[in-house]
Amino acid sequence: MLPSLYIDHLVYRVHNLAATENFYRAIFGDPVFKNEEAVMYQAEDTKLFFTTTPRNSSIAYNKEQPGLNHLAFGVREPAHLREIAKHLDTSAIKHSGIGIDAHGKKEYIWLDDPNGFRIEFYCRA
Repeated sequence: MLPSLYIDHLVYRVHNLAATENFYRAIFGDPVFKNEEAVMYQAEDTKLFFTTTPRNSSIAYNKEQPGLNHLAFGVREPAHLREIAKHLDTSAIKHSGIGIDAHGKKEYIWLDDPNGFRIEFYCRA
């Protein structure tokens, strides 16, 4: 059996680093690292890296295709989810509002970043 593990970091390749930085700054605040080719934010133990890609793709990201469907950040209390919704509203970030997961019957909020990556805030309580 493996020892206890956690997600250390995730790396996303993006076309527009400035738009990505503005979006995630509104959610997480200032990046913990930034240079001309990358920006990094931290959510507890997990680092989120966004790096530029010189490759042009005529295929837009589609969460329904093979690959990552969405990234879910967990919150521990419904009140925290309401704080996030208020923060997103104040930051003028379009989101789903608080909904109920059909499978787990838990509250969540989803939104898409400028690259089309789906993000979710999910309450396990």
